[in-house]
Amino acid sequence: MALAPTYAAHRLLPAAAGAHTLEVFLDYTCPFSAKIWRRLTKDVIPYLASAEPKVQPWHPASTLLHEASLAVEKINPSAFSLYSTALFEHQHEFFDEATVDMTRSDIVNAVDDTLAAGEPKNGGNAVTNDLKYHIKLARAQGIHVSPTVVFDGIRDDGVSSSWTLEQWKAWLAPRL
Repeated sequence: MALAPTYAAHRLLPAAAGAHTLEVFLDYTCPFSAKIWRRLTKDVIPYLASAEPKVQPWHPASTLLHEASLAVEKINPSAFSLYSTALFEHQHEFFDEATVDMTRSDIVNAVDDTLAAGEPKNGGNAVTNDLKYHIKLARAQGIHVSPTVVFDGIRDDGVSSSWTLEQWKAWLAPRL
């Protein structure tokens, strides 16, 4: 869990740089997650120069989208943000109503053909453990709604996906 730079001495192994952390728990099939993602990537991240999206898979197809994003991150970390933007731009294709009659394989193939592998098994794939980590991280922090914002380890349910850059600046100012 994140800790404000002010309290860096409390860490047994302090980080080299005492940067603040902004954790954003998102779901690729949540319209409000898409809305906050667009604001973050267009305005807030350039303003802040750091934010970290967190896995928040509440809708059935979303788990597969998060697995795909984790695979992209493993293969090419610099492509993660572009891939996430593309998923949000096409999120309607993976909404519950759009995927209700699709099999897991249909959804995986629709997301990325490279995820389909051999005989059907229940062992997951190369990013299953990564997905489990992110889900456990969210559960440990009591995250049950997307989007959810955590700043320096403190969840703030008052942050809105409808905020303007000016509202983000006002919220961030006393915290930086």
